[in-house]
Amino acid sequence: MAGLPPQTVEDVYEPKPSLRNASSIGLQAGVVGAFVSAVQNALGSHSAGAAGILTRSGGTIGTFAAMGAAFAFTEAVVANQRETNDALNGAAGGCAAGFLAGLRTRSLPVAVASCAVVGAAMGTFDFSGEIAGRSKEENEEKRRKFFKPVPQPATE
Repeated sequence: MAGLPPQTVEDVYEPKPSLRNASSIGLQAGVVGAFVSAVQNALGSHSAGAAGILTRSGGTIGTFAAMGAAFAFTEAVVANQRETNDALNGAAGGCAAGFLAGLRTRSLPVAVASCAVVGAAMGTFDFSGEIAGRSKEENEEKRRKFFKPVPQPATE
């Protein structure tokens, strides 16, 4: 133990509550799905009236909710297993959500392609730091670690 470097507060991983994240994000995505379903109902011509939100396009609500819950649950489980917070967690969550979206078409090739596309998009978005919500200080520290320092001219 004497040869190990001391861990800083930033190196310690805090586990994510998988089910709590999945239920809250699933509920929020379900509300977005209800809004999309209402818009679909309003723009379509039919005789179902306001009940069309549930009868005609109600599957949209469930799909959105399932995709949100699958994303949040998968992201949290992968992060907890790996004990890291990085873009790979978001890519795995995006893959799970995209796979569910592709299953709605009842086609396995579409589901696999959706997994790859949404996973890559979420992984890229997470890697860019937009989801993590990093502060200016954290972004500046990341920038200092990535870029070489500008050499100062030698003065005598």
